[in-house]
Amino acid sequence: MKSFEDLKAWQSAMNLIEEIYLITSTFPKEETYGITSQVRRSANSIAANIAEGFGRYTYPDKANKYVIARGECHEVRAFLLIASRLNFIQKTDLEKSIQSLENTGRLLSGLIKACRMKNT
Repeated sequence: MKSFEDLKAWQSAMNLIEEIYLITSTFPKEETYGITSQVRRSANSIAANIAEGFGRYTYPDKANKYVIARGECHEVRAFLLIASRLNFIQKTDLEKSIQSLENTGRLLSGLIKACRMKNT
């Protein structure tokens, strides 16, 4: 692979970002600097950490960034569940986003496992 853009995990994260921006565009205006901003930053952080991990030289460094990205998946999920409880998000949108998060998380788990195997 020549670039982080070739990673399926990064591609999945980018698709997730698009979903998050679409969903949050319907959130109440007073949440612009609240949950809207937080969930968007967390989603962006997933892709950013994947890119940074790809650029690291050692496998432990790469794995660490991928672990951070996987943690951000859980943060995004938490914000979506909060938004759901506040009735900011429709159930179908929530379910679709959760599925995307789980897919991205699985791909990240694969990257983490591969990095750890190469380090042994």
